[in-house]
Order: sequence, then C-alpha cells, then structure tokens
Amino acid sequence: MHTKEVFYRGEKIGHEDRMLPAVTYNTIRTLLSHAIRDDSDSSSVFLPIRSMQYMAIIDQEEIIFVDGLCARKSIEFAWRKFTPQQRENLTDPVPYRMSYYDEKALETMKRLQWEFDKALHQQHDKIKEQIPESKAEVIDLNQHKDLN
Repeated sequence: MHTKEVFYRGEKIGHEDRMLPAVTYNTIRTLLSHAIRDDSDSSSVFLPIRSMQYMAIIDQEEIIFVDGLCARKSIEFAWRKFTPQQRENLTDPVPYRMSYYDEKALETMKRLQWEFDKALHQQHDKIKEQIPESKAEVIDLNQHKDLN
C-alpha cells in the first residue's frame, strides 16, 4: 500500500558546499536502486533517523531532511546538486550543496551526518540479506585462449 507524502520547502536561507564520503554516497545509490527495482511505483527511500527523530527522504536528485517532531512537514534542509562525475575514482568524496530552509539547520547538521550514516548502514544491512550473492569468478584469459 502506498501513501502520498507532501513536504513543504520554505524560502532558502542559505547554502554551503560540502563533501559527502564516498562510502555514504555509494550506499545511498545502492539503497535507491534497490528500492526502485523492488517497487516500480517507488522512486524514493524513506530513511528514519530515530536517534534524532528526523526523516530523510532520498530520491534521484536530492535528500531532504524533515524534523519528525514537527507536525507541519516542512523541509529543514536538503542535500542537493551531487556531482559524482567530479571525482577521479569511486573512493573520492562527492561534492554536494546543502541548502537550508530553517535557522536551526546548521546546528542540526553537526550531529545529523553521523546519525544519518548509522541509519543508512543499518538499512543497507537489512537489504543486503535480500540481495543474492554473486557467483562471479575472475579467470585468467591467458590460460583460457579458447575464450578469445
């Protein structure tokens, strides 16, 4: 069963350019691709950050953060404009822009990055059990000339 959630974006107060660790970015993309594959109607992932009573909503373009204790469903801040193409390899951090719509966002960010990573990896560990193990094998082409 699907429900439609609506969140409100207020006037942007400011933004900061930041870097997201590669492992975090890569895990986000894995969760998002898994959600889309499992449910063709879904194009986002709802990630509760229980330790802070926040909700992160991940989609193809951005991640928005909403205070779970606030009934008005307004976006406090968003991570946007990810540019993974600027990195030279998959282990480099990914540049992005944090846009904030509430005065308390900068204070929230001090703790949220750590708590988001914990929640993200917990969710990833849950779905990892559903992903079949690869049976891939690396072979030496020099020993198997008949494959050429």
